[in-house]
Amino acid sequence: MKRLDEIINLVSQEKKIDVNTLSQKLGVSKVTIRKDLDKLESKGLLHREHGYAVLNSGDDLNVRLSYNYNIKKRIAAKAVEMVRDNETIMIESGSTCALLAEAICQNRRNVKIITNSCFIATYIRKYDSCQVILLGGNYQPNSEVTVGPLLKEMIKLFHVEKLFVGTDGFDDKLGFMGKDMMRCEVVQYMTESADELIVLTDSSKFAKRSLVNQFTLNQVSQVITDSAISEARQEHLIANHINLKLVN
Repeated sequence: MKRLDEIINLVSQEKKIDVNTLSQKLGVSKVTIRKDLDKLESKGLLHREHGYAVLNSGDDLNVRLSYNYNIKKRIAAKAVEMVRDNETIMIESGSTCALLAEAICQNRRNVKIITNSCFIATYIRKYDSCQVILLGGNYQPNSEVTVGPLLKEMIKLFHVEKLFVGTDGFDDKLGFMGKDMMRCEVVQYMTESADELIVLTDSSKFAKRSLVNQFTLNQVSQVITDSAISEARQEHLIANHINLKLVN
């Protein structure tokens, strides 16, 4: 619903905003705003606090979803254009990837989503328009993903055209970077089972490095990000034969 997106955007900008202000800005009653906030709180995108809507803090996926939410939604909407009805794709974990999975379920039919993300499987559980194949392995509670050698063996059972992944950082020489070594290993396993690696990320990730090398530039086919990415970064990606798609 568009109004829910607008609420998340306002809360993301202000960090804390009262119900009266939301009601005035969006032109609906305070009762309606409270109902909307209940829905958003149930999804973990914000929390209620004495008449205010407050942005969550922390690093779990529900929290990360609320940061740059509208940008991530637009990136997901652009990525959906690459997915066909009845296709089987692979999606690694991440907040933008979760929004892509939801957009696929809303706009496509009979798509099979292979993922190691329990969060994504739960996030789209209400939809019957797509099927989730959840890969097993060692469970990481904080990121709600599976990792490890068992997962590696399961990934080998599949081959897909497209793999969609998120990222935590970027380095001109090293390429894309992640926070967790085992999750970065998972992406490498998945890359071996896909024809095309597509990175979905908001432009803020290009302004910082992270801890672990995730994948090199020559492994990436496409990047979908927002237009705030610097011209120097754009030129660098294009010079490395990466198809760059920007959303406003």
